[in-house]
Amino acid sequence: MKRVYWLLHLFLPIFLQAQEDAYHIFSTDQPIKIDGIIDEEVWGNVQVIKNFKQYFPSDSTAAESTVEIRMTYDEIYLYVSAKMYNLTEDREYAVPSLRRDYRGNFDGITIEIDPFQDNTNAFQFGINPFGVQREGLISNGGVRGDDLALSWDNKWLAEAKQYPGFWVAEAAIPFKTLRFKPGNDRWNINFYRIDTEQGERSTWTHIPRNFLILSLAFMKELVWDKPLEKSGPNISLIPYVSASTQQNNEAIDPDRINDFSYGGDAKIAVSPSLNLDLTFNPDFSQVELDQQVTDLNRFELFFPERRQFFLENADLFESFGHPFYSRPFFSRRIGIARDESTGQNIQNQIYAGARLSGKLDNNWRIGILNMQAAEDEAINLPGINYTVGAIQRKIFGRSNIGAIFVNKQAFESYAENDTTPYGGWNRLAGIDYNIASSNGRWNGKVMYHHSFDESGTKPKQGSHTGFIGYSSKKWIGSWAHVYVGENHNAEVGFVPRPGIFRINPDFGRNFFPSKGFINSIELKVETEYIWTVDGQKTDHKYAINMNSGLSNTGRMSASIEQNHTFLIDPFDPTQTDGRELEAMTGYTYHNFNFSYISDQRKLFNYQINGYLGEYFNGNRQSLGANLGYRFQPILDINVNVVYNRIRLPADFNDADLWLLGPRFDLTLTKSIFFTNFIQYNSQIDNININSRFQWRFAPVSDLFIVYTDNYGTEQFSDIGLRRKNHALILKMTYWINL
Repeated sequence: MKRVYWLLHLFLPIFLQAQEDAYHIFSTDQPIKIDGIIDEEVWGNVQVIKNFKQYFPSDSTAAESTVEIRMTYDEIYLYVSAKMYNLTEDREYAVPSLRRDYRGNFDGITIEIDPFQDNTNAFQFGINPFGVQREGLISNGGVRGDDLALSWDNKWLAEAKQYPGFWVAEAAIPFKTLRFKPGNDRWNINFYRIDTEQGERSTWTHIPRNFLILSLAFMKELVWDKPLEKSGPNISLIPYVSASTQQNNEAIDPDRINDFSYGGDAKIAVSPSLNLDLTFNPDFSQVELDQQVTDLNRFELFFPERRQFFLENADLFESFGHPFYSRPFFSRRIGIARDESTGQNIQNQIYAGARLSGKLDNNWRIGILNMQAAEDEAINLPGINYTVGAIQRKIFGRSNIGAIFVNKQAFESYAENDTTPYGGWNRLAGIDYNIASSNGRWNGKVMYHHSFDESGTKPKQGSHTGFIGYSSKKWIGSWAHVYVGENHNAEVGFVPRPGIFRINPDFGRNFFPSKGFINSIELKVETEYIWTVDGQKTDHKYAINMNSGLSNTGRMSASIEQNHTFLIDPFDPTQTDGRELEAMTGYTYHNFNFSYISDQRKLFNYQINGYLGEYFNGNRQSLGANLGYRFQPILDINVNVVYNRIRLPADFNDADLWLLGPRFDLTLTKSIFFTNFIQYNSQIDNININSRFQWRFAPVSDLFIVYTDNYGTEQFSDIGLRRKNHALILKMTYWINL
């Protein structure tokens, strides 16, 4: 019987070459060294994936750049080897740097793994020709670019080696890193390669160009030779120590503050698919600063979450609601406060937190989060406890229905009365139905949420949304509406504009020229109407949009718009404390927008965008540019420049608003990084300097030295700029597997 098994193991791959609807993987007891040299005997005895399909520049032909993928496994690791052939023997590869978690149209091979075959959530692992790794989580089926979160980190091994005419990548992914259900013998999997020499992107599974290459609607099966067993105990401890010195010259007591702290995280696999994250006195000082923007908006701006603790299964908590108008939970409400003197977000200490999240089986996902934040008398912030519970049930293939509950409880208030945002308690309950067809063409959502607080029951405390979208090779279209009651109060969420009803239908057509400079064209007509809940129309927009993908991998877009804004409250269009436009007045204005993204494969690359036209009761011209140059692979220089010229009638402020942001990213090795980021924002009269040194001395273990400085530009002292505050932080983290 044993001889028959080995004969099958040896000859079955030959028969499987003809059909690639699935990859049949067999275990091995041979040791595999992850070195980019695929000389182990086992690699010659397994099924080979060869027939990649082109995704770009066309999606109707075989890939020109050949790829060979092989897989095997043992009790600890899933092994992958990939051999990427080039059309020329001597070539240079395009890479952004040696920094982990690269992103963009650069050379590399990417693996996507969906252990539960739900075509909704997946792990992603990537390797470039220099052996630089990236890992991320894909949520919501990979419908949008931000469905890929590369901030997620975990331990796995990878190496790459370059040869004349090809390059090789090898990876060993621990089963402890993946979340899966024991006893399953089938997963979903896909691979894609970016070859910058050919300007080609190719995938194992055919993906139409009107979908993102991330799309999980198009995957094939990974068939195991036997059902997988539980991977054994999986506990990781990630302690840290940090020391800091800082001084705030604008504080009542500007004396220097020296601090030493310690804490850490623990990751405990309750099951192979359910994870318990614990944190004690977490410190996020090493997280990169948000990129500043010129704020011409009447409402709060949204900035994405970057902190590691909140990222795994983040979609389970944060995909509820409407992404721009009514989110019931926004994790940046926890542990972050705003320093109004610099416009920067600063830490609010978190004492401890716990989060249980993951899958119970192929159909059920759960998430429970509880965190306790510290009080801060300096800004009248009490100690607050945050609790979030979410549950999701898969139905109809890729669709799901979920429910969420959010509770915010203040233990003490330093405010003068309980009507401040910091007083008392606030709660929200809601239900969402997310629609996703098996072929990826239809996507939608229906939801209703209701908020509660200690002030009692009031009318219009609910929020509901309906959305349906269609996308085919030729036609695209969608209908969306959102209602946010004027008393809907999601204090732990993101609700920039309560008291509105909005509809946003659009319709468009895709074109794919067979040759020429333009690779694809999307023409779309978009409309938007916003009313108050009492029926007063406040906004409308009519737009004709053109988005083009270029044959050189660049992009180009343009739009013509008519906007109407009726102000319910007074508003200064320059946001510079000038005379405000009066409430209950309306303005109709026309404008032209454009953007161009150059070939990012080139060492010198750039992006340009602009706005030209009317603006409320005046005119606005805006030009933004991001200029980049790479000294491959060790230095990446980017300079971001945005200029807004606003001209209003004589009694109002004119404004010349500048935003400058040079960034220098030096990656001396795959484990030593030094980033310098300078931001000048004339709108808030601030210069920010942020320097970050990172040494990854062991897998997912780092030493950080971070220096940050803020200067005011509205006045000058005898020795130059007025220093607002500065800080120096030393932090070390270490990942321990038990």
